[in-house]
Amino acid sequence: MPLVIDNPSDEACSLPECIEALAERGFDADDPASTDAAAWWLRRLANNRTFLGDLLVDRLVGRGGEDIASGYGPQAIVLSRPRDNRPGAAFLRAAIWPSPRDHVFQTSGAASFVYGAAHDHNFDFLTVGYCGPGYASDYFEYDYDAVAGYAGEDAGLRFVERSTLSPGKMMLYRRHVDVHSQLPPESLSVSVNVMRLDPAQGWFDQYGFDLERGTVARLLNPHASEAFLRVAVASGAESALDYAEWVGMAHPSDRMRLASFEARADLLGDPAEADALWRAGEVSGCRMVAGAAQARRTTLAAS
Repeated sequence: MPLVIDNPSDEACSLPECIEALAERGFDADDPASTDAAAWWLRRLANNRTFLGDLLVDRLVGRGGEDIASGYGPQAIVLSRPRDNRPGAAFLRAAIWPSPRDHVFQTSGAASFVYGAAHDHNFDFLTVGYCGPGYASDYFEYDYDAVAGYAGEDAGLRFVERSTLSPGKMMLYRRHVDVHSQLPPESLSVSVNVMRLDPAQGWFDQYGFDLERGTVARLLNPHASEAFLRVAVASGAESALDYAEWVGMAHPSDRMRLASFEARADLLGDPAEADALWRAGEVSGCRMVAGAAQARRTTLAAS
């Protein structure tokens, strides 16, 4: 489960002070000194019990706050932006967790706030309970390197515990290790995060999991290049089909290789031709494609 960080302090800081410190130091979860420094500043910010309310009121009445944004949708408030795209650059985010008693929960439903949707993260981040009782989570761990990533694959999830991000509790979520299924808090809660930025993050897989089956359910962060490839293949252009064939056998991204096979299979109306394509996928040398190909061939045989 995420690492609980014992970082007691009564000191507080302003939001600009925290932003400036993180801009100078960054946040690299692989470096204990960097993690300790980021956690220390996050603790000081969390001890400032008025910064978030003051900031939001200023924004609501038009007194500023132009630097904050809801880049992750209405549930999340981006409090700062990284000054560059270097690995280890960091930014601040506040996350809002409504309870079943809140109107927004009743109108939008639990799924809108990712409650009950088990997932991992393809980035490291620090989090602290800022206000409210905090959301609970069922925590699991898994071996990312042992998972190919196709839907229905056994993920090897290991249950750790259920616990709550209570006020003041600070945790480090580790990329590709920690999996959690969140449960709504008893009343509206807010957490504050230090998020690590990596320019290559979009190519690192993030998964949703089926806890009943213990399997990978789906990929949560499809890349735009996958959609471009599918559209190009669907157009029927000969150059697109030639390129897709190369992608399926040689592209460095497993997700792009699988997208190539799926896009080409969608063009085939003959089950025998589709089976032949997926048979090639089984021996493509890609674990993700091979696993998906076996499932597709089983489905084709059954139908």
